[in-house]
Amino acid sequence: MSAGDTPLRDAFAPSGTLRVSINFGNPVLAARGDNGEPQGISVDIATELARQLGLPLQLVTYDAAGKAVAGVAAGEADVGFFAIDPVRGKDIAFTEPYLLIEGSYLVRAESTIQTHADVDKSGIRVAVGTGSAYDLFLTRELKSADIVRISTSPEVVNTFLRDRLDVAAGVKQQLEADARRLGDLRLLDGNFMVIRQAMGIAKSRGALPAAWLTTFITELIQNGFVSAAVKRHNIDGVSVPE
Repeated sequence: MSAGDTPLRDAFAPSGTLRVSINFGNPVLAARGDNGEPQGISVDIATELARQLGLPLQLVTYDAAGKAVAGVAAGEADVGFFAIDPVRGKDIAFTEPYLLIEGSYLVRAESTIQTHADVDKSGIRVAVGTGSAYDLFLTRELKSADIVRISTSPEVVNTFLRDRLDVAAGVKQQLEADARRLGDLRLLDGNFMVIRQAMGIAKSRGALPAAWLTTFITELIQNGFVSAAVKRHNIDGVSVPE
């Protein structure tokens, strides 16, 4: 089925406008430009999706991943950009991943925590953004450490410092930027997870738009669109699946 077919367009955008959720909680994907307007890899892909479907575009912005997921699941937005996770997969149909992002740990320079194994110990408090991919993953994986959930991912490091928590977990690029900005902080070597970033649509919309969306994102990977967007927005430390 082609992008211009009415059943497909209606499945994607029952209102007649394609509403795409944009999460400012992940700076790798989106941020506010100098004029306050959303910009970034996810905005570029959303614009291309609307163009191919022949639909007007409305960007629905959120400050946290969990809120963006809930917005698509509830019908506030039609399509979104999310890390693939089995919890989210109950309501969201995901495409193949178009971007791989590292999740890292940040500690104080003087911290005795040196390895990932040191993190999962009794009494260690780990700050994460509520409902983020890191929250969902670490909730399953950490057996002894305590998770302290912060309202939005960009506030994780500030809260980690203010409340004297032991570890901050999040997008490697955000943690690196915070470490440069604040000083006396260091990232642990390696990553605790690789986030598979995908597009998603509510399963309640049916199989047709989900299948077409997967084809769409696969073509953007293969034709170099995603790689060009990464380069255009000067995003380092990520990879595009082959």
